[in-house]
Amino acid sequence: QVQLVESGGGLVQAGGSLRLSCVGSERDYAMGWFRQAPGQERNYVAGIDSDGRITDYAASVKGRFTIFRDNTKNTMYLQMNNLSPEDTAIYYCAMRRHNLIATYRYTYDYWGQGTQVTVSS
Repeated sequence: QVQLVESGGGLVQAGGSLRLSCVGSERDYAMGWFRQAPGQERNYVAGIDSDGRITDYAASVKGRFTIFRDNTKNTMYLQMNNLSPEDTAIYYCAMRRHNLIATYRYTYDYWGQGTQVTVSS
């Protein structure tokens, strides 16, 4: 049974950094990070292919966030730098039964429970 568990969220000041982790990734499948702010839809943040060689980012986080994975540890990460209050949301990791990245959330088959990230100004 697949289970994805996120951790690493918390409260940080604007300009600060956090690293999110997602345990439970499988080496044959692409992974992604999504986020959902109150009253908003769940939006794509970043994706990584099964090998970890190809990554993709939403325009709003490109240059500030880095997605990577360690398949030996079945863990995916999201390094978030230069955070702003607009990044405040619940962050979810997701996995799809395919080796290539996708940005559309309904193509993902498994989801974690989410971890809260709050950025104060």
